Amino acid sequence: MDNKPLSFRNIVWLLLALALVAAPHAERLPPWVSIFAGVLGLWRLYIAQRRLPLLSKWLLFSMLGAGIAGIYLSYGVILGRDSGVALLVLLTGLKLMETNSQRDAVMVLFLGYFLIITNFLYSQTIITGLYMLLVVLVLTAAWIGCNRPSHDYPDKLKLHLAGTLFIQSVPLMVVLFLLFPRVQGPLWGLPQDAYSGTTGLSDSMSPGSLSQLTQSDAVAFRVKFNDPAPNASTLYWRGPVLWRFNGRTWYGRTYAVSEPPELQALDKPLRYTVTLEPHNRDWLFALDMPGTFPPQAGITPDFQIISNAPVRSRMRYEVASYLKYQTGINENPVALRRALQLPRNSNPRATELAQSWRRSAGDDSAIINRALNLFRKENFYYTMQPPLLGEHPVDEFLFDTKRGFCEHYASSFTFLMRSAGIPARIVTGYQGGDFNAIDDYFIVRQADAHAWVEVWLKQRGWVRIDPTAAVSPLRVEAGIAAAVPATDPLPLLVRHDYPWLREARFIWDAMANNWNQWVLGYTPQRQAQFMTRLGMSEATWQNMAIALLLASGFIMLGLAGMILWRLRTAPRDPVQLAYHKFCGKLAKDGLARHPAEGPQDYSLRLAQAKPLKAETIRSISELYIALRYGTLADKLAVKRLRQLVSGFET
Repeated sequence: MDNKPLSFRNIVWLLLALALVAAPHAERLPPWVSIFAGVLGLWRLYIAQRRLPLLSKWLLFSMLGAGIAGIYLSYGVILGRDSGVALLVLLTGLKLMETNSQRDAVMVLFLGYFLIITNFLYSQTIITGLYMLLVVLVLTAAWIGCNRPSHDYPDKLKLHLAGTLFIQSVPLMVVLFLLFPRVQGPLWGLPQDAYSGTTGLSDSMSPGSLSQLTQSDAVAFRVKFNDPAPNASTLYWRGPVLWRFNGRTWYGRTYAVSEPPELQALDKPLRYTVTLEPHNRDWLFALDMPGTFPPQAGITPDFQIISNAPVRSRMRYEVASYLKYQTGINENPVALRRALQLPRNSNPRATELAQSWRRSAGDDSAIINRALNLFRKENFYYTMQPPLLGEHPVDEFLFDTKRGFCEHYASSFTFLMRSAGIPARIVTGYQGGDFNAIDDYFIVRQADAHAWVEVWLKQRGWVRIDPTAAVSPLRVEAGIAAAVPATDPLPLLVRHDYPWLREARFIWDAMANNWNQWVLGYTPQRQAQFMTRLGMSEATWQNMAIALLLASGFIMLGLAGMILWRLRTAPRDPVQLAYHKFCGKLAKDGLARHPAEGPQDYSLRLAQAKPLKAETIRSISELYIALRYGTLADKLAVKRLRQLVSGFET
């Protein structure tokens, strides 16, 4: 490998490639890391331009030690996703400061390719994929330039060669994608900080928790129905079920999965496929009420679908649900007693109100109607910006503020029911969703987060009651954007104010959904199905490895054959023809060129054998080297070479 110094142009290409690959990390890294890496790059450019000596080893080691200490102080750890990426960016910047030869440049380029992979630890969208392909092209062009460290290939030639190599590699990339044995779950065994940025529902609910979540337009999951989709007002996507109340916050129960609970279906099942975004929790979402659950999950007695492992990568599963059903008619008495528990001396005014309803109306249905009428007729207001609540939040909401979001209505309604002796529990999840007609599926966003109530009635079992619908029917019928005031902080993409923006969003989401389904969603199960369609009886990793080797071999043979065919059919190079003629004349005189002998070494040997012809031999050889391997591309120079060879006599 050549250890000659890199030219200034090659240094510029190297810096450009590394700047492009590190740029997406700038918003994730501590500001001092981004600034430090940028200063190092500009410093290296200044050194190359001024032809100054590189930094001493002791200074580089001092900066390395200070950088590692700074990363530890910023993150508290050295090994981790975020801290590891910061360390890699730092090491790449420092390696640049001692890069001056081809060997050093190759190492820096390897770091650049590895940095490409780290970008996918944060984002795997179409935009990220396309941008990283551009970075690969620039990195490869920089590598091509570094193959001639002291000379400068034309920039267009570098990009052309890099593009040609990329196109030739596409068949092999496709084969590797389809046949390389997949592993279950994420590719990288990452520490916990890799999932710290995920958002979604929690297994607890307090005033303000869901209203904060609805300020996010992030996609929670997408749903594609096998049959015609139901009306959006019937779409209650069931998630964590909350039983325990401490006077302010509701918590879920810790259940082990069990046999499927009792469910009497009153209509035909709705079958659909859910593509769930990672949320680092173990619950899955299904339409209320799920009749089946995926094989990689179980179900609890209150119909929560629980995955066997936390959902840390995009997950695709099929479910069947019933919109009309009966469940829990013969509910366990222990569960019913738990559905009546309340903390002592909590929210006394609400307790007294519910008990007065019990004294005046013995029928449970009448009590439920009185609670709903309270919300309808007492000037309650649905808003994402409710006032803060104090020690007795249910009392303050019902009798003072009367302004709240779905968690306020679900919490107060459940409290009233339990105070009146009616078993009740809170169900959290999502309600509704945007229908994307371009690809016929629903998009459920974090902004669609919702909470409703289930009460237990004799002869009917658990019955869903949505107290929010009593205050704001638009929330259920038309979605959150139609229900909240225009002044409430709702994401722009969730609102429907701009039809053209909404349509553009659906087009882009359809593209992203297909990317998720066919590229990111190519799981071990789907790979096994694909291999079965190809005729492979058992899709074991050994069989797939054999198929991968065979397919790769055929592709390489095909590329080699194509290159040989192009060489045979391409016009002969006049420079090569002239030089071969020159070598042929000398071979007749007993001075044939050895197979491993380069033109420069051959010229030196000829000059010693024929000192009288040394000047002409050197002129022919230097002109040939400049035309064949250098940057000289002059027609007059080619003509001059042919004239020298024609006039050469041994």
